[in-house]
Formats: sequence, C-alpha cells, structure tokens
Amino acid sequence: MKALFTTASVCALVGGLAVPAAAQDTAEVEDASDGIGLIVVTAQKRAENVQDVPIAITALGSQFLATRGIDSIDDLGTVAPNVKFERAPASKTISQIAIRGSVTINPAITWEPAVGLYLDGVYIAKAQGSIFDIADLERVEILRGPQGTLYGRNALAGAVNLVTKKPSGEAGGMAEITYGSFNEVRLRGVLDLPQMGAFSAKVSGQYRTRDGLIELTAPDGRGRNRTDSIDSGSFMVQLRAEIADNVTADYTYDYSKSNQTPPFSQLLRVNRNGDPRDIFDPGSPRYAFGGAFFPLDTVANPDRVTRAAIDAPVYERSRSYGHALTLTAGLGDAELKSITAYRDLAWADGLDLDGSPFPVAFTQRISDYRAFSQELQLTGTAFGDRLAYVLGAFYFDEKAETVNPQTYFGGGVDLDSNYGSNTEAWAIYAQLDYDLTERLKLTLGARYTEETKDISRFFRVNFDPANGIFSPLVIADLAYGDIPAATFTDFSPTVTLSYAASDTINLYARFAQGFKSGGFNGESNVFAAPTADCPSGALELCQPYLPEQVDSYEFGIKSRFLDDRLIINLAAFRNDSTDMQLSVFTATTGAASVIQNAAAARIQGLEIETVLRPVDALTINASLALLDPEYKRFIDGGVDVSNNRAFPHAPRTTASIGTDWKVAEGDWGRFNIYADLNYSSKYFTFPYALTGPTASDQVAGSSQSPGRTIVNLRATLAEFPLGGIEADLSVFVRNLTKEDAPSNFIDFGPGFGGILLGYFPDPRTFGVTLGARF
Repeated sequence: MKALFTTASVCALVGGLAVPAAAQDTAEVEDASDGIGLIVVTAQKRAENVQDVPIAITALGSQFLATRGIDSIDDLGTVAPNVKFERAPASKTISQIAIRGSVTINPAITWEPAVGLYLDGVYIAKAQGSIFDIADLERVEILRGPQGTLYGRNALAGAVNLVTKKPSGEAGGMAEITYGSFNEVRLRGVLDLPQMGAFSAKVSGQYRTRDGLIELTAPDGRGRNRTDSIDSGSFMVQLRAEIADNVTADYTYDYSKSNQTPPFSQLLRVNRNGDPRDIFDPGSPRYAFGGAFFPLDTVANPDRVTRAAIDAPVYERSRSYGHALTLTAGLGDAELKSITAYRDLAWADGLDLDGSPFPVAFTQRISDYRAFSQELQLTGTAFGDRLAYVLGAFYFDEKAETVNPQTYFGGGVDLDSNYGSNTEAWAIYAQLDYDLTERLKLTLGARYTEETKDISRFFRVNFDPANGIFSPLVIADLAYGDIPAATFTDFSPTVTLSYAASDTINLYARFAQGFKSGGFNGESNVFAAPTADCPSGALELCQPYLPEQVDSYEFGIKSRFLDDRLIINLAAFRNDSTDMQLSVFTATTGAASVIQNAAAARIQGLEIETVLRPVDALTINASLALLDPEYKRFIDGGVDVSNNRAFPHAPRTTASIGTDWKVAEGDWGRFNIYADLNYSSKYFTFPYALTGPTASDQVAGSSQSPGRTIVNLRATLAEFPLGGIEADLSVFVRNLTKEDAPSNFIDFGPGFGGILLGYFPDPRTFGVTLGARF
C-alpha cells in the first residue's frame, strides 16, 4: 500500500510522490523537475515532505540525479547553497565536504570529517574511500547546519544522506552505456527481480574507465604514458524479506573497487625570495643543497598544463565493502528499526608530490580500516498524533591503520611513518515534536555521546644526512596503550519552534548544537625529550586535541506560491564555533600537519533556494548563498592573530541554476534539454596568514582558488521505442566554458622550499549515453 500525494497542483510541479508504508524510506519522483521540490525525505528518521521539515535541507530526487549523471558525491559541486563538494588534493576517492564554512582539510584516516555521510542510514565515518559510485540512487538529502541530536558525532556542519532504491518486487531493470572524451566508457545496469514468496531482490552496478587527462612526456615507473586516469567499478546486492505483515528485513551488500592514477600534482611555483631556506631558488645560498641537483625552479608553471613529466610510479587504489541489515517492525502507532552494519576499507596511494621529473618527494599511504555500528530507533505518534517522537541508541567501533613511507631527494631522506587509532563510541538520543496548536509546533531533542580513542605511532628516520642521521633511528615506537586513551563526552540539544502561517507557508526558528570529535594527531612528527607527563616526548600525542563545538541559530521560511508552481525557501543562520580544529601543513622531517584548537569563530549567512515552473514544459531550480565568516579568536604562538588568518573552503558566494526544458513530446518519445550552472566565488584552502611575513611564511593568498563557474549541458531523447523496449539517448558536455583555475592546493611552506601544488577541475569533455529500460 502506498501513501500518495495527489494534489493536482503538486503533481503539476513535481510529478508523483510515492512512499511505501512498510519501509518509509524511499521517494519516487517521476519528473526531472524535482530539484528541491516536494520530495519525501527521512532527514528526521521518519518520512516527511521536505517542505514540512524545519531544517535547511536540499533534497535531490532520482530523476534529477539521473538526468545530470550524478552517481557519487563528488559530482554534486555547489548544487546546494553554502555547500561545496571537493575531492581532496591528489585524490579521486577522498571527499572534502564544506558546509557553512566548516570543513576538515586533512584527509588522514585518524582525522574526523566535519560532515556526517550516510548510505541508507549507515554511517560512512572516514573521508578516505568515501567517493564511490552508486548505480541506483533514489535521492540525496543534504542537511545544512549541525545535526548533533539525530546524527551525533562529526555532523558538526551537517549531514549527507545517500538513499538507494529498494527492491520493488516487480521484474524490470535498465542498462546503460556511455562513451566520452579521453576514451571514457561507463557501463551501468540494474536488475529488479520479481517477488518470490516473501523475498524481493535487486542487483545494480557500474564500471567506468577513462584514459589519463595528463600526457606524460616519458613513461612513469610503471611504463604508463598518462596520469589522472579512472578505472573503477561497484555493485550492490539488495534483498528484502517481508517476514510478516508488519515486519520487514532489508539486507544490503555493497562493493567498490578502483585501481587508477591520481590527479596530477602540478607544480605551480617554488619560493624565489633569496631566503636561505629557499633551496629551489638560484638566488639562495642553499640552492646547491637541493636546487642544483633537483632544479624545480626550471619546471614550475602557474598555468594549467596537459603534458608533464614525473619520475614516480603514482597510483591510487581503493577497495571498500559493507554489509547492512535493517529490521523494521510496525507496532501500531510506532515503528521499531534496527540497523546493523559492518564496513571495511583497504586504501592506498603513491604520490609524486613535486610534480616534476626529479625525485624530490614521493610519499605513500597504505590504509586499512574497519567499522561496526548498531543503531536502534523507535519512531511513532501519540496523543492523537499531536506528539511525534524519535528515540534511539547508537554504538560504534572502528580501527584505522596507515603505513606512510616517505622518500625525498632521490633517497637522500628516507622515513617510515605509521599511525593508527581505535575508537569506541555510544550514544542515546531523543526528539519530540509536539503540536502546541493546530499551526504551532515545538521540537525538543537531545543526544548524549561518549567515546574513547587510543593511538599508536611509529616514526623512524632511515637516512637524513642534513640532521646527521646515517643509520636508522627510531624516534617513536608507541603501541596502543602506551599513551593514555582519551575519553570525550558531549551533550547536543536541539530546540525548534515551527509555525504554519498558512497551508503554503511554514516558518521556523531553530537552535542546535553539534560537535566534531577530538583525538590524537597520528601524523605528529614533533618529538622532544620524554617527561613524566609525556613519556613519548610527543606533546601532540600526550595532549589530544579537543572536540570542536558549534552553537547554531537559524531562522527559515519554506513557502509555495502560484498554485504550487513556485517554491521559495530561505534560511538565515549564525554559528558560534569554539575549539576549532585547524590543520596547518608542514614539511619538516616528513609531510605532516600540526593540529591546533586555536580558534573561536562566528559564521553567519543567508541561503535561498527556489523551484519555478512558469509553464508545464519548463522547470527552473536555483539557489544563492552568502557566507560571512569571522574569527573571534585565533591563538598562534601565544598571540591572538584572528584578524590575520583565512577561513578555508568558505567562499563568500555560491550559486547554482538549472533548467529542464521539455522541448517536444509525442508517441515517438520526449525530447528534453538540461542546463546547469554552478558558481563559487574565490576561497582560501588553508587557514594561513592573510598578510606576511609571519613565523610560518605560508600566506593564504598563495593557495587561494579564484573560484569557478562550471556549466554542464545535456540533451536527451527519452522513452523512444526500440525493439519493444523504451530507450534513452543523451548527448552531453561537461565544463562547457573550460574552467581551468585550480580548485585545491598543497602548500609545503618554507620548510620545503615553498613548493606549491595545484589541482584543477576536469577539462571540457563530451559524451553520449544510450540506455534502455525493460
């Protein structure tokens, strides 16, 4: 049985919406105009119309995702206001998600992201390996602002829910092939099997390959002539068992694997200041130490290149899989749900971190990760549906290990750097929605979290003549338990008052707290003589960094006009952050970062989203966001430098606009044109000084992206008959205007000659897709 929204005007705007009563976790949208439209979401752990949820949320339905070719989070760009999806520097499978000025820069596996990522309710805890393909997405929900009550740790900035289509119990499926620039080939398929007794099943998957974007002037260490290639595949098996009229079991197994080359680390510049530390500057007295043998100054280029030379056998490999079992039982006016999950990741890369034909810097990261989680949820209504509640308990256990060998100057400096962490966490939470009057609702929520973290660290210098080390010297060898474990607790409340001013206008005011977990800097390379308080001599290990916390105040309006042909949503917010976790990359005795709880900040902004259907054949989705971040305190070396530090990945303005134009329709099918523009103003990528000189000499402007405007176009002939089945044919172009400014950077600073690496968006590419449904 399906609950169906049948308002004619709603159907005119967004097609039909259907929510299976047994699962209450999917939404089917039959029209590509669903952008932020009237989609059923489960952002608050129960099925609700997105316009009725008192949260700033962008919901992208299945047709919007399909018509844009979106099947992983790195394709989302800036589609939601004040949200920026990036790949981490030098990686295709590590995500870097920024929401409302909060982001985690360092992708090390011992670090925690600022945004919670969920796949069908299962927490994806680490940035490494978090970019993977999903062949059959139902929708994507992007929740902005802290979600500490219902999502817990590391949802400081918000949460992203990836929701897949579940088995329908009816025979059907689709197959699709894409061919594009650089010999890109993508195969995608879905097979939905007919129900057999109590069981339904679905299999979906895809495979993608593409030649490298950068031509190598000479083969690399593995004989390859190109880098920045793609070779990845994924599949998902879903089983549903209707155990009883009110009991459903859903099991999912997902698997992803990639074996490709990473984005090219283009050397943009080296320091040319005559400073004694600038070893690649011919005017420096230390040029002979590095530059005379490794003259990086001769190959640096600030403009995007398509041909390059490297000396190292670069690679990026990722293999992840997960098991998830969701049991759902209807209990009259309540529903009990259990989500049990296990996830496993094996991830590795090798990077030429100087982007040159000289053996200056080659690093590797070989990571293993596993996590187990168990969540119980009880949702329901009481008092004649005046009270809606969510009660829950959550348990999480993970173990992460990274082996990080590093070689510099052709082996002149050789390091072994290994680190790992264990985390065990549990939480209880509750949220109550009570109708004070027919139009006024009060929401109260809270979550208590407790977690314990342990750390291991091994650091050995095998050879470093500059520091007088000619034979292996173990600097740190710390097993789990050698340093006392750190325990963190948090209480995250939420208070929301929402008011239905009319049947089409909803207002809300919200206060929410969120936190990002504290921990240990596993990459720490700052060691001193042991003391009684710190037997390792590593202060960053003996003194773990604190959790980052945020108090958020938000006012929003969700409205519909013109017989539901116009949707306008607005949100204004202010976030007060304390103990901000800031990562400052250094290159002294190995590539590592210094971690600081250095800052308190005020971040405020305004967000506008709209969907307009002026005529039946045309739908326009648009968003605009303004962001105003300001440090209230930033302590560096005991001095408050809050007026001279940059906010990373916090563009002042982001905007997007998308159109769906149904050009013609008939018995022969339907012809649509889709156009999307995503804009981001300039932004810094590291929390460095705005003006120098400083003790670090890393000035934020050196690694500032000028922003970008990405335009994508697609034309589709849909649902035309082909041999007794319905087929679709699409032609598309990505990055139409050939945006070629760097979107991310790595700044080595003066500790390594001022090497600055740049990472660029993909160039303009073309392609064609042929698909069939059966």
